[in-house]
Amino acid sequence: MTTTVQTREKVWHNPRGWRALTVVSHTNIGRRFMLTGLFFFLVGGLMAMLMRAQLAFPDQAFMSAEIYNQLFTMHGTIMMFLFALPMLEGLGMYMVPKLIGARDLAFPRLGAFGYYCYLFGGLILLSSVALAMAPDSGWFMYTPLSSDVFSPGLNSDFWLLGVTFVEIAAVTAGIELMVSILKTRTAGMSLSRMPLMAWYLLVTSVMVVFGFPPLILGSILLELERAGGLAFFDVARGGDPLLWQHLFWLFGHPEVYIIFLPAAGLVSTLIPVFARRPIIGYRALVLAVITTGFISFGLWVHHMFTVGIPKLAQAFFSVASMLVAVPTAVQIFAWLATLWAGRPRFSLPMLWIFGFLVVFVFGGLTGVMLALVPFNWQVHDTHFVVAHMHYVLIGGMLFPLVAGIYYYLPLFTGRMPSMQLGRWGFWLFFIGFNVTFLIMHFTGLMGMPRRVYTYEAGLGWDIPNLISSIGGFIMTAGVGMVLLDLVLHGRYGRKAPANPWQGDTLEWTLRLPPPNWNFDTLPTVNSRHPLPVFPGHNTDASTEPMPSWLPDMSHGRRETLGCHPVSGKPVSTIHLPGNSWWPFVCALSLAVLCVLLLIRAYPLAAASATLSVALLSAWSWYNGPRKAHALAPSDPDQPPLHFRGLDSPGLWGANAGLMASGSLFMSMLFGWFYLWTVAPLWQFPEQTPLHWPLLTGVALLCSLAAWGYRRLLTPPKQGLTRSVLIIAGAGALALMLLVAQIRLAPLAVREQAHDAILLVMLLYLLMHVGVALLATLLQARRAALGLVSAELSYELPIVRQLWRYAVLVAWALLLVLIAFPLSWGVY
Repeated sequence: MTTTVQTREKVWHNPRGWRALTVVSHTNIGRRFMLTGLFFFLVGGLMAMLMRAQLAFPDQAFMSAEIYNQLFTMHGTIMMFLFALPMLEGLGMYMVPKLIGARDLAFPRLGAFGYYCYLFGGLILLSSVALAMAPDSGWFMYTPLSSDVFSPGLNSDFWLLGVTFVEIAAVTAGIELMVSILKTRTAGMSLSRMPLMAWYLLVTSVMVVFGFPPLILGSILLELERAGGLAFFDVARGGDPLLWQHLFWLFGHPEVYIIFLPAAGLVSTLIPVFARRPIIGYRALVLAVITTGFISFGLWVHHMFTVGIPKLAQAFFSVASMLVAVPTAVQIFAWLATLWAGRPRFSLPMLWIFGFLVVFVFGGLTGVMLALVPFNWQVHDTHFVVAHMHYVLIGGMLFPLVAGIYYYLPLFTGRMPSMQLGRWGFWLFFIGFNVTFLIMHFTGLMGMPRRVYTYEAGLGWDIPNLISSIGGFIMTAGVGMVLLDLVLHGRYGRKAPANPWQGDTLEWTLRLPPPNWNFDTLPTVNSRHPLPVFPGHNTDASTEPMPSWLPDMSHGRRETLGCHPVSGKPVSTIHLPGNSWWPFVCALSLAVLCVLLLIRAYPLAAASATLSVALLSAWSWYNGPRKAHALAPSDPDQPPLHFRGLDSPGLWGANAGLMASGSLFMSMLFGWFYLWTVAPLWQFPEQTPLHWPLLTGVALLCSLAAWGYRRLLTPPKQGLTRSVLIIAGAGALALMLLVAQIRLAPLAVREQAHDAILLVMLLYLLMHVGVALLATLLQARRAALGLVSAELSYELPIVRQLWRYAVLVAWALLLVLIAFPLSWGVY
């Protein structure tokens, strides 16, 4: 059945005015991420220029030490947390469905929720500047400088709560991208046919899911210590300030590659297009990307070589830091080989790719230098490290990002950029960047420490600092030229022809700019190069006509294909949720909660937390299927609706969310064993404060609930309501035993880090049991209304996973907190 344009417009309509807050389309949300990231980039850049003005001459009185500390803290925080990753995630959210042949991401409302969390978290953090309470302990917030003793105001609290809120947004975007790439590819797009950009984003999203929770945990612990007096990082009470550094860099070093890999994906996408031939070494590149993501989690200690860690650990992490250069080199040689074997055209995007290759290779070489422990000791706290960081982050992220923006500009607006303005912008930025930061390497080698707001004349730093400051303003002129080009092209730019760069991927089959639904009918892919723009290189493509999918929209549903994660074979039709107020309202309620925690209005914060749980529960209820939709007759030539199977996107999303939570739990266990073995004043009480029968009862009841769901799913049976209520009863009893455990345990959380860690672990288990119980009760009600049944059982595996995870945590805590210490005789 054919569908008219008017029908498609009606199904995928995005309202305007104040109702635009309800829009969940990946195109709109991706643009919002990028535009908001651009705003934060300009704010962070302004702060950088103020710092360069202060350092241009010795003994400057342009700003005080306090203001300078706030500026460099906020500059680093904004660029790392509010610009770099959100900008790349926004580009990924905009591009992924177009790259893989989908109409939208798997969880459109989750993407909108993540954006509003990012926006509100960024505004909370930025408001500290307006209130003259900006964080001033560095963008890394090292303890004890960020503790309430040395930072007694709300400065650090703004950072901890704002960044945590932003990190939640990053994790939701990571889950969104990961599940979308694995489960919503068009027919025939197996993993071996997936565009390289999708591979890079897939690895990045997995890294986000595992890499961000350690910092979320660290921020929670530090805020609990500052606001509640719990002992985690205080040596006198059994803690250790180095635990914060471990948690921060467990996130921080993967973050470098989380930023680099999507940008490298843009490089791997653009170079073949402008070299006029397919990429050389596709499989080697995919393996290198996966290897880079894996190794990046084993490098965090190379940021801590000067804190006094054992020499064996220094040697191990030094070797690992050099080892990561191998997969990076594989990518660089693949790019160079493709350029060598092709016929490169130096269009505007390729200028920025050229800048990337020069700058990033230099930054990588200085990175290998810093991996050598003796050299690291000499330059660790100098401007050499500042220069290296900017070469890696700006060279590895910003140059490819601008190249990608210019490349995809016809998709965004349907118009071409100005080549003349674009070239001026590139050369000003490239020259200004190298003048600023190349010289800064020598300033560091001459001994200038970082994080100082002024310096005396006659130390040899005067001229290098002045040159760096001049270069910074030249670089700013380049940024202004690029922005001028982007603003003017929307009005005066030449209208883009179809496939203006002669790309070979699916996004260039779309109209420019694309409609909200991307594809009228979803294509079938039979080659790694869907568009035959490389003569003689499309030999794996079939010449037989390929079927198209989901042409009918007269039913009024937003739909896209669900696929097998490996083969790309269509297995279901995913019914996508439409525009909704829920993401905005839920994010706003959490923002209010953060503000109340910030000002320490705890009774109101408790009420706000209750409201937030109620709103999120209501969202989950209304996000589920309607019986009429789920049981409506479907086209026999198309895959069945995903409501009628067990392997739904929701299950994949739940598993991804539990993986993120598992990373946080593993970080918690790391903290427990780290303090046990390293903290100099760590003490075990004479006997365990926990009542092992209560914790064992919790573990057994959670196991019973998980077993009950397993019985319900083999196969789904009638009488679900009664069975689910019985499971809820077991869960409620487990929750009561856990509350009793917490209340009866004599925990001195303000005196001993041992007891504080115990409390946090028990509260973590309490949260997961409570979430599983709440989901079970909601599911019982849905079963009573016929929304969950033997025919519509796709929600059952999702709640089963919640109970399975609660079982894992309960038994793990029983082993780690009671059995293991008893076996060592510490109690």
